[in-house]
Amino acid sequence: MSPTLLISKELPTLKYNPSLERFDSSWAAPLSTLLGLGRAAGATFIEFFLERVNYISCLAEDDTITSLSPKLSTGAGIRLFRGKADCFVSTNDLSFQGLKNALEKGLSILGLNLPGPNAYIPEINLEMFRDYATVKNKDIWLNNCSSLGEMGDILLTANLQLNQKASHVQSRRAAYFRDWQEVLVAASDGTFARDIRLTQSVGYNLLCADGTNRSSIGKRLGSTSNPDFLRTWNAEEAAAEVAASAGKMLYADYVESGSYPIVMANEFGGVIFHEACGHLLETTQIEQKTTPFLDKKGEKIAHENLTAWDEGLSDKAFGTIDMDDEGMPAQRTLLIENGILKNFIADRTGSMKTGHPRTGSGRRQNYTYAAASRMRNTYIAPGEYTLDNLFNSIDKGIYCKKMGGGSVGATGEFNFAVEEAYLIENGNLTKPLKGATLIGSAKEIMNKISMCSQDLGLAAGFCGSVSGSVYVTVGQPHLKVDSITVGGR
Repeated sequence: MSPTLLISKELPTLKYNPSLERFDSSWAAPLSTLLGLGRAAGATFIEFFLERVNYISCLAEDDTITSLSPKLSTGAGIRLFRGKADCFVSTNDLSFQGLKNALEKGLSILGLNLPGPNAYIPEINLEMFRDYATVKNKDIWLNNCSSLGEMGDILLTANLQLNQKASHVQSRRAAYFRDWQEVLVAASDGTFARDIRLTQSVGYNLLCADGTNRSSIGKRLGSTSNPDFLRTWNAEEAAAEVAASAGKMLYADYVESGSYPIVMANEFGGVIFHEACGHLLETTQIEQKTTPFLDKKGEKIAHENLTAWDEGLSDKAFGTIDMDDEGMPAQRTLLIENGILKNFIADRTGSMKTGHPRTGSGRRQNYTYAAASRMRNTYIAPGEYTLDNLFNSIDKGIYCKKMGGGSVGATGEFNFAVEEAYLIENGNLTKPLKGATLIGSAKEIMNKISMCSQDLGLAAGFCGSVSGSVYVTVGQPHLKVDSITVGGR
C-alpha cells in the first residue's frame, strides 16, 4: 500500500491528539507527518527525541535534611542531516505546531526551507511500535519508588550509623537521587521506539580530623530498574566500610613519589580505564582525530592478558539501557581481546563519518543535547590469576584500594588521586599511605596491565562529554600494573 501523500497547504487543517500522559503509538501520525515534511524540504535524515523527566535528590548533612531538589521537564530534540552536514535544535513545546517550528528552524540552519504550499508531503512509514516500557512493565516504577518521607528517614538513619561507627568525625553526608525518564524516538529511517528508565544512586561522604590529621572517604552505589533500591540499601554495612577506611587513612603516612608496580582494586578502580582509554575508543574522538588508536583496529594496543567490553545489558547496572537514545537496542561490544583492538564505540553520526558500525551507544543527558557515542557499562574482563598471585609478584609497591577524582587530557594523559592506599612489601600489605596520585598515559598503562584476577566488580559512575552527563558503569577485577609514576612527597 502506498504511503499517504499530503499537500503542504493542508497541514494547518490536520488535527492530531497524541497522548499527553505518556508517549504511545498515538504519536506515530504527527511525527510521521513531520518527518515527511523534513524529507520533502531536502533533509536526508531526521530524528525526533521526545523526553519526560521526573527527578528528585535529597541530602542529609549530619542529623539534618539540608536539601530536597525536585525537577520536572518535558521537551524534544530534533536532529537533521543534509548529506554529512547536520544540525540539532530543541524545544519544550510538544504541540504539533511547536515541533513544526523547531523543525523549520533546523532546516534553515542547513540552508533548507519548508516546501511550497502545493508540494506533496510523504508520510514516513514507521516500524511497528517498539515499547520496551510496556513489555517490561516499567510504567509502574515511578509510583513504586521511595516516598519523600522514606528518603529522609533512610538518609538520617544512615548518617546515625556513620556517627556510631566512625571516630573523630567532622562531618557526615548521605545523599540520594532518583531519575525517572520516559523517551520516544522516531526517525525517517522508520525507527519508532519508547522506553522508561529509572536510575538511582545513594552514598556516603565522611570527613574525619584529629589535630592536623585529616581523612575524607566516600562510597556511592547506583542501580537501574529497581524501585526498591533505596529501601534495600545496606546502610550499616556501607557505614562500617567507610568508617574503617577513614580511620586507617587518618594517621596514614604520605607516600614517597617514584615509579612503582601497583595493584589496583576492582570496581571503581576501572575509572582509569574508562577515562584514559574508553573515551579514546568513542567515534567522537576519531572524528576529531584526537585518539592515538585512530587507525589501530586489528592491532595490539594493550597487554595480551587484557580483554575489555562495553555493553548495555548487565542486570540493574548503572549504565544499562534497553535501547540507546537513537532507538537502537542495547548490545554487547568487544573493545579489546587479548590486547588486540576489536571495535570502537559508535553512534549514528560517528558511524556515518567514520565507517565504524553502530553499537547502540548513542546517548545524551537530555533532550537539549544531540546524541553522541558514549560508554555504557565498560570494564576490563576477569583473568586467570588469584589475588595472592598479584600481591606475591610484588616486592615493593602500592595497593590502590579506593580511587578518587582526576583529570584526563584529550589524547589519554591522566592523573588520578588515590583515596585509600597501602604499601606492599614482599607480597604483604604493611601500612596505609595517603597523598598518592597515579600519573601516566593510556598507551603506556595499557601495555603494563600484566595480570588480571578473577573478581570482576562494577561500580556506578558519571561521565561528561559532548552530549552532557550520562550514567555509566566502570569496572575491572583486581589487576597489576607493572610500573606507573606515583606522585607523592
